[in-house]
Amino acid sequence: MATGQAPGNPIPAMRTYPPVEHPVVVIGPQYLAQYPVDLGVNSDFKVSDINGTLIFQVKSKLLSLRRRFLKDAAGNTLVNLRHKIRTMHGKWEAFRGESEEQSDLIFTAKKSKMFQFKTELDVFLGNNKGEVPDFKVKEGNSESSCSILLGDSNTMLAQVHGRHTLAIMPNVDYAFIVALVVVILNGDNADGHGDAATTSLNVLNGVVEGLGSAA
Repeated sequence: MATGQAPGNPIPAMRTYPPVEHPVVVIGPQYLAQYPVDLGVNSDFKVSDINGTLIFQVKSKLLSLRRRFLKDAAGNTLVNLRHKIRTMHGKWEAFRGESEEQSDLIFTAKKSKMFQFKTELDVFLGNNKGEVPDFKVKEGNSESSCSILLGDSNTMLAQVHGRHTLAIMPNVDYAFIVALVVVILNGDNADGHGDAATTSLNVLNGVVEGLGSAA
């Protein structure tokens, strides 16, 4: 019987990623799931699951165009992200709640290189003062896709497809992944070109819906 496969012709290997050995908790253990989590980000930057249930929402304040607020479905602020435009690598800082105290710093994210043609970010947890990142963001074959990896390994934590679809591995803090996606979607302003770039990106991603309405 013909199989469609010539004798001795090797079958291309399927690329696999090692599973997460230990739960990855950054924002909170309540955001862990024992199964893969698929989330979608709409043009108003509301994050929903496959059933359309609102899980998170991202807001901005009118006078704080360089800050983003990740809120739960009830409107409680989980994380606020601040873009430090006067840094060489376009650093973002994520703080717990609405705090800006260093004791509440959750993580920082910055471009891996000052000049790069593809999106690549190094992510350091708040207590990491070294040079080795805890997580990496790497752009895929197209500008609209990227992977979030554990440190410098190839352990996949999540994939972002089309900038609006998130596929998150089991036992990975999905609130943390969404917070990183906020940084990724605002990455065009990571070079520090100021408010004009911020405003145009807000329009592009629909974030302006939340201007002036954040609690």
